[in-house]
Amino acid sequence: MNSNDFGNVRVGDFKPPTVKLPPGLFTALPAIILVVFLMWSTVYTVNPEEVAVVLTFGEFTGVSDPGLHFKLPAPIQTYQLVPVQRQLKQEFGFRTTRAGVRSEFGASVEGESQMLTGDLNVAVVEWTTQYRVTNPELFMFRVRNVEETFRDMNEAVMRTVVGDRSVSEVLTVGRQEIASEVERRLQALCDQYETGIRIEQIVLQDVNPPETVKPSFNEVNQAQQERERLINEARSDFNREVPAARGEALRVVEQARGYAVDRVNRSEGDASRFVALYDAYRRAPEVTRRRLYLETMLELLPQVRQKIVIDQDIDGLMPLLNLQGEIVTPAAAAAAAQEEGQ
Repeated sequence: MNSNDFGNVRVGDFKPPTVKLPPGLFTALPAIILVVFLMWSTVYTVNPEEVAVVLTFGEFTGVSDPGLHFKLPAPIQTYQLVPVQRQLKQEFGFRTTRAGVRSEFGASVEGESQMLTGDLNVAVVEWTTQYRVTNPELFMFRVRNVEETFRDMNEAVMRTVVGDRSVSEVLTVGRQEIASEVERRLQALCDQYETGIRIEQIVLQDVNPPETVKPSFNEVNQAQQERERLINEARSDFNREVPAARGEALRVVEQARGYAVDRVNRSEGDASRFVALYDAYRRAPEVTRRRLYLETMLELLPQVRQKIVIDQDIDGLMPLLNLQGEIVTPAAAAAAAQEEGQ
């Protein structure tokens, strides 16, 4: 070391400069640390979407709104931030690792979603519960492990509601009704336990049969849809044919009633006319007889093509008449009689 020279300075002869600290620094250092600690522990900031629950010796003493605040140094006073303006969410049957990406985690997550329906079938129900904290004091201190308890309440209510319905209702038409019923019951349970939570919405994300029976369930579902289609077609044919048949039946019935009324009215009219004619004949037989004769002739004569008017006292009229419509003269009749004699 002594033989290594750097210019005119030897390494062995180099000495670092001596730093002299103020004589009272070590005495004032604990006081400085204490002041920094007090400043750090007495000033705190609350974000706009949060409130701070202030505790004095572990006991609740107040709530601080968003902004800059001061408190007594710890451990005299502490605070805990509670998001009251933010919509919180709990997921059941799945987990969201990041926006738009869902991941499954083992049997515990699957166990949350597998439920027994009212007709003893199994359905896989995945849902989310959206909620807000409305009372920070109740949320922090009324229920121990409030978030874990809240998840248990969600599962209990959902299983109760699903267990009251058939698997067809759960998988198809009853989803909205189930979500509304779960929201109502869960809010009542949160109010009963004084959790300080308000339920915003229950969303059924996905409802399916278990993977092992999904192919069979799809076949059954297709068969049910085919059955519904055939039923709808039959109802369409029924609605088309039955009203037409009923209308035709009503038409026939009304036609028969009209015919019956017509026949009855005609019969009553004929009977009344006959009675009136009989009364007239009793009063004046000869006049009535002649009138009937003339009325009959008035009705029949227009239907006769050829009319021959003869005297009622004439004799030997038949040889002069040709029934085919031709008139035979006396000379022709005599010639015909001579031919018959030969």
